[in-house]
Amino acid sequence: MEEREIIGLAASVRACFSEKEKDIRTYSPLTLAYIGDGVYDLIIRTMVVEKANRPANDLHRLTVQYVSAKAQAKIVGALTEEFTEEEQTIFHRGKNAKPHTMAKNASMADYMRATGFEAVIGYLYLAGRMDRVLELVKKGLQMTDTK
Repeated sequence: MEEREIIGLAASVRACFSEKEKDIRTYSPLTLAYIGDGVYDLIIRTMVVEKANRPANDLHRLTVQYVSAKAQAKIVGALTEEFTEEEQTIFHRGKNAKPHTMAKNASMADYMRATGFEAVIGYLYLAGRMDRVLELVKKGLQMTDTK
Protein backbone atom coordinates (compact mmCIF):
# COMPACT_ATOMS: atom_id res chain seq x y z
CA MET A 1 0.00 0.00 0.00
CA GLU A 2 1.28 3.45 -0.91
CA GLU A 3 2.01 5.76 2.02
CA ARG A 4 0.32 9.14 1.84
CA GLU A 5 1.15 12.30 3.69
CA ILE A 6 -1.44 13.09 6.34
CA ILE A 7 -2.39 16.74 6.48
CA GLY A 8 -5.01 18.45 8.56
CA LEU A 9 -8.46 19.28 7.29
CA ALA A 10 -7.84 23.03 7.44
CA ALA A 11 -4.69 22.65 5.32
CA SER A 12 -6.58 20.41 2.88
CA VAL A 13 -9.36 22.98 2.50
CA ARG A 14 -6.79 25.76 1.99
CA ALA A 15 -4.99 23.68 -0.66
CA CYS A 16 -8.20 22.69 -2.45
CA PHE A 17 -9.53 26.22 -2.66
CA SER A 18 -6.11 27.85 -3.21
CA GLU A 19 -6.34 29.90 -0.04
CA LYS A 20 -3.14 31.33 1.40
CA GLU A 21 -2.28 30.43 4.95
CA LYS A 22 -2.83 33.38 7.28
CA ASP A 23 -1.42 34.24 10.67
CA ILE A 24 -4.19 32.88 12.91
CA ARG A 25 -2.88 34.90 15.86
CA THR A 26 -4.43 37.93 14.15
CA TYR A 27 -7.92 36.40 13.97
CA SER A 28 -10.55 37.85 16.26
CA PRO A 29 -11.61 35.57 19.12
CA LEU A 30 -15.15 35.47 17.73
CA THR A 31 -13.80 34.29 14.35
CA LEU A 32 -11.89 31.54 16.14
CA ALA A 33 -15.04 30.64 18.11
CA TYR A 34 -17.08 30.56 14.90
CA ILE A 35 -14.86 27.93 13.27
CA GLY A 36 -14.33 26.17 16.61
CA ASP A 37 -18.08 25.76 17.02
CA GLY A 38 -18.26 23.93 13.69
CA VAL A 39 -15.25 21.73 14.45
CA TYR A 40 -16.57 20.80 17.90
CA ASP A 41 -20.01 20.10 16.44
CA LEU A 42 -18.49 17.81 13.79
CA ILE A 43 -16.49 15.90 16.43
CA ILE A 44 -19.59 15.37 18.56
CA ARG A 45 -21.78 14.44 15.57
CA THR A 46 -19.16 11.91 14.48
CA MET A 47 -18.97 10.47 17.99
CA VAL A 48 -22.77 10.19 18.23
CA VAL A 49 -23.14 8.59 14.78
CA GLU A 50 -20.36 6.10 15.55
CA LYS A 51 -22.27 4.94 18.62
CA ALA A 52 -25.35 3.88 16.69
CA ASN A 53 -27.24 4.22 13.43
CA ARG A 54 -30.37 6.06 14.56
CA PRO A 55 -33.01 8.35 13.11
CA ALA A 56 -31.74 11.89 12.54
CA ASN A 57 -33.96 13.43 15.22
CA ASP A 58 -32.50 11.01 17.83
CA LEU A 59 -28.98 11.89 16.67
CA HIS A 60 -29.79 15.59 16.98
CA ARG A 61 -31.22 15.16 20.48
CA LEU A 62 -28.06 13.31 21.61
CA THR A 63 -25.78 15.86 19.97
CA VAL A 64 -27.46 18.81 21.69
CA GLN A 65 -26.54 17.31 25.08
CA TYR A 66 -22.87 17.81 24.19
CA VAL A 67 -22.88 21.03 22.15
CA SER A 68 -25.03 23.26 24.36
CA ALA A 69 -23.34 26.26 25.98
CA LYS A 70 -24.06 24.74 29.39
CA ALA A 71 -22.33 21.45 28.46
CA GLN A 72 -19.36 23.26 26.92
CA ALA A 73 -19.03 25.52 29.97
CA LYS A 74 -18.95 22.43 32.18
CA ILE A 75 -16.26 20.86 29.97
CA VAL A 76 -14.10 23.98 29.90
CA GLY A 77 -14.44 24.31 33.67
CA ALA A 78 -12.90 20.86 34.04
CA LEU A 79 -10.23 21.54 31.41
CA THR A 80 -8.94 24.90 32.60
CA GLU A 81 -5.94 23.37 34.37
CA GLU A 82 -5.18 21.27 31.27
CA PHE A 83 -4.75 24.28 28.96
CA THR A 84 -1.30 25.40 27.93
CA GLU A 85 -0.41 29.05 28.50
CA GLU A 86 -1.21 29.76 24.83
CA GLU A 87 -4.59 28.02 25.11
CA GLN A 88 -5.36 29.95 28.31
CA THR A 89 -4.69 33.21 26.47
CA ILE A 90 -6.98 32.23 23.58
CA PHE A 91 -9.66 31.06 26.03
CA HIS A 92 -9.63 34.37 27.90
CA ARG A 93 -9.75 36.37 24.67
CA GLY A 94 -12.78 34.33 23.55
CA LYS A 95 -14.49 34.46 26.93
CA ASN A 96 -14.06 38.22 27.16
CA ALA A 97 -15.11 38.99 23.58
CA LYS A 98 -18.27 40.99 23.08
CA PRO A 99 -20.70 38.67 21.25
CA HIS A 100 -23.15 39.97 18.70
CA THR A 101 -25.78 37.49 19.84
CA MET A 102 -27.28 36.61 23.17
CA ALA A 103 -27.40 33.20 24.83
CA LYS A 104 -30.69 31.44 24.06
CA ASN A 105 -30.84 28.57 26.52
CA ALA A 106 -27.90 29.33 28.80
CA SER A 107 -26.69 31.89 31.27
CA MET A 108 -24.48 34.62 29.86
CA ALA A 109 -21.58 33.29 31.97
CA ASP A 110 -21.94 29.79 30.47
CA TYR A 111 -22.29 31.29 26.99
CA MET A 112 -19.09 33.30 27.39
CA ARG A 113 -17.11 30.30 28.74
CA ALA A 114 -18.42 28.21 25.82
CA THR A 115 -17.29 30.94 23.41
CA GLY A 116 -13.82 30.84 24.97
CA PHE A 117 -13.73 27.06 24.60
CA GLU A 118 -14.81 27.28 20.96
CA ALA A 119 -12.09 29.88 20.34
CA VAL A 120 -9.48 27.43 21.65
CA ILE A 121 -10.87 24.65 19.45
CA GLY A 122 -10.89 26.98 16.42
CA TYR A 123 -7.36 28.17 17.05
CA LEU A 124 -5.99 24.66 17.38
CA TYR A 125 -7.89 23.48 14.31
CA LEU A 126 -6.57 26.29 12.14
CA ALA A 127 -3.08 25.65 13.50
CA GLY A 128 -3.33 22.03 12.29
CA ARG A 129 -3.42 20.65 15.84
CA MET A 130 -6.41 18.30 15.58
CA ASP A 131 -4.56 15.86 17.82
CA ARG A 132 -4.74 18.42 20.61
CA VAL A 133 -8.37 19.29 19.81
CA LEU A 134 -9.37 15.63 20.11
CA GLU A 135 -7.29 15.20 23.26
CA LEU A 136 -9.01 18.17 24.94
CA VAL A 137 -12.51 17.15 23.86
CA LYS A 138 -12.02 13.56 24.97
CA LYS A 139 -10.48 14.59 28.30
CA GLY A 140 -13.22 17.16 28.88
CA LEU A 141 -15.96 14.64 28.22
CA GLN A 142 -14.30 12.11 30.51
CA MET A 143 -13.71 14.62 33.30
CA THR A 144 -17.33 15.73 33.28
CA ASP A 145 -18.83 12.29 32.72
CA THR A 146 -20.54 13.81 29.69
CA LYS A 147 -19.64 10.90 27.43
